[in-house]
Amino acid sequence: MKKALLVTRVSGFIPQHEMNNVKILQEMGYEIHYATNLNNVVYGKDNSRLNNTGIITHQVDFVRSPFSKNVIKAYIQLKQLILSGEFDLIHCHMPMSGVITRLAAQKARKCSGRAVPVLYTAHGFHFCKGAPLKDWIYYPVEKFLARYTDRLILINREDFKRAQKFKVRGKAEYVPGVGVSISEENIKYDEKPEYIQKITGKRINPKTKVLVSIGELSKRKNHQLLIDMMAYLKDMDIICIIGGTGEEEIFLYNKIKKLHLEDKVFLAGYIEDVPAVLHASDCFILPSFREGLPVVVMEAMSAGLPVIAGRIRGVTDLVKNMEGGYLVKSFEPVDFAVKVRKLFTDKEEKSAIVRKRMGKWNQERVKKFSKDVVKKRMSGIYKSIDNYINSNKS
Repeated sequence: MKKALLVTRVSGFIPQHEMNNVKILQEMGYEIHYATNLNNVVYGKDNSRLNNTGIITHQVDFVRSPFSKNVIKAYIQLKQLILSGEFDLIHCHMPMSGVITRLAAQKARKCSGRAVPVLYTAHGFHFCKGAPLKDWIYYPVEKFLARYTDRLILINREDFKRAQKFKVRGKAEYVPGVGVSISEENIKYDEKPEYIQKITGKRINPKTKVLVSIGELSKRKNHQLLIDMMAYLKDMDIICIIGGTGEEEIFLYNKIKKLHLEDKVFLAGYIEDVPAVLHASDCFILPSFREGLPVVVMEAMSAGLPVIAGRIRGVTDLVKNMEGGYLVKSFEPVDFAVKVRKLFTDKEEKSAIVRKRMGKWNQERVKKFSKDVVKKRMSGIYKSIDNYINSNKS
């Protein structure tokens, strides 16, 4: 049986975002192996979602910082796994694990003489238009590692255009994200199910508007903007639910208390039923500084929600300003607050019509990023690699 090795820095990424690719490879006759830091679960609460998937796991002590002494340890662990595993293809994700995997695979290639194809999906380069100068240190790294990459997969148009300048060993491919399930349901803006009340611990008036934002609680996701934004919206009958876990949780909790917004902003923790929460909300809001192609925005679009977000790479691939919501030029909380007011404080009947129109536009637009579209693209990429593998064996 042919063997494929998938690699991510943190655990949970594969069951969260890559199970369609796993199924494609399994249907092609591959045994799937997963190298990750099983002790660092970011997507989900634990590793239980890997149960009964047929995926064989391998512990690698990946770390986030490129300056950690454990980087060398992770490199050695992964190189040994690649040398002993006799894999037919390797597909890596996430920046640090992407760097380490390609270096380890190249070293293993030299040691064993086996030319194992390496794929890397860049879920948003660190460097992009408007990114701080310090993030551009990754540009020469990615440009160099392209020579060790048989398929460089880009998920947004800006990254794909930039990758054309790299000398990729194979070639660069554009794939519109990881795919999203398409919902034909229409939002009912006046319905607030009981689980929203459970999340907030507060009795919700049917007329109360609900903003929702879901993502890892990290500095990059910039959830503190939402808290500062809500301070400008105290006069409105509106609440904001922030779903997710992460290193910023205590900081955000203290900020909510400091601004006396306990009845306005709610930290919901990890949300298992994202579609249900989206369908009970009135607007999705994304304050992130940087994204690749945000899955949760696509899920919100599929649910028929208008979106308020920063005008950043990836989001601009998805949402058109004034059509699917509002794209804010700055990261000033007051500017986000202005867009919220615009979406909810016109005459109620007019506001509801605008929100519904934006939601319908999003539902139509997001079809271009559906799981079926992505599956077709990824199947083609995997089959081309598989043909290469088979030709080398014959």
